[in-house]
Amino acid sequence: MTKKFMFFAFIVLLSVSVVGCATRLVDFTIISTKNIDLARGADFKRGPARVQGQDTVHIIIIIPTGTPNIKTAIDRAIQSVPGAVALLDGVVTAKGWWIPYIYGQSSYVVEGTPLIDPKLVMAKLQSNFIISRLNKKGDLIGTQYVSKTEYDSIKKKVGI
Repeated sequence: MTKKFMFFAFIVLLSVSVVGCATRLVDFTIISTKNIDLARGADFKRGPARVQGQDTVHIIIIIPTGTPNIKTAIDRAIQSVPGAVALLDGVVTAKGWWIPYIYGQSSYVVEGTPLIDPKLVMAKLQSNFIISRLNKKGDLIGTQYVSKTEYDSIKKKVGI
């Protein structure tokens, strides 16, 4: 009986020591970190699905490795869709969890429907130059369409 009680007490103590929280900070109708030409607003299209962007920092022992940034989370959500200039009907949430004196995370999560500028999508698709990013293992991280001048300047920096 005492072994079962000790095991149960350990599980309860472990469960109580893991601290987590999610707080809804703000709901928004439209949000962007980019300059938008609102005179062309009638041309913009609503994206088919919601997107999410997140900025996370780690807490090691009791020391945070930085401060999460809402702007970074918004930028990541917008940049996840080609031609997106803003997010519509979304929410910003602060999330965090921590195992005391071991490890934790703190983050901002932005979720919304992308507002797409078809003109930007067409400009990106008309480019013949693509830059691919690889991690140290050689796995593809992402690709990006660029202009010839951007391509040439990056090519010169790399030394090709």
